[in-house]
Formats: sequence, C-alpha cells, structure tokens
Amino acid sequence: MHRDEMKGAAKDAKGEIKEAAGKLTGDERLEAEGQTDQAAGKVQKGVGNLKDAARDVLKH
Repeated sequence: MHRDEMKGAAKDAKGEIKEAAGKLTGDERLEAEGQTDQAAGKVQKGVGNLKDAARDVLKH
C-alpha cells in the first residue's frame, strides 16, 4: 500500500466523522467540510493506487 493510499484513507475517515458531527449538531459548514475531506481523501487514495500500478508495470 502506497503512502498516499494511507493518507487518503485517513482523510476520508476524518471527513466521515466531520460530516456525521455536522449532521448531528446541525452545523452545515462542518458537514460540508466533511464532504470535502472525503472527496479529497478518495482522490488521494486513487493517486496512490495509480502510483502502485505504475510501479508494478515498471517492475515487469
């Protein structure tokens, strides 16, 4: 697993927590921040996946 995948997963999880907290408290800004963090985390995980795939191709 690439470092970007781990960081992305952490950012995604943090976003889920923020979104849930925002929903519970009625804080729309916190909820939106959570959604943004989740999207950024998913992108970062995707970048990590691409790097892993590229590394595998270069090895063979």
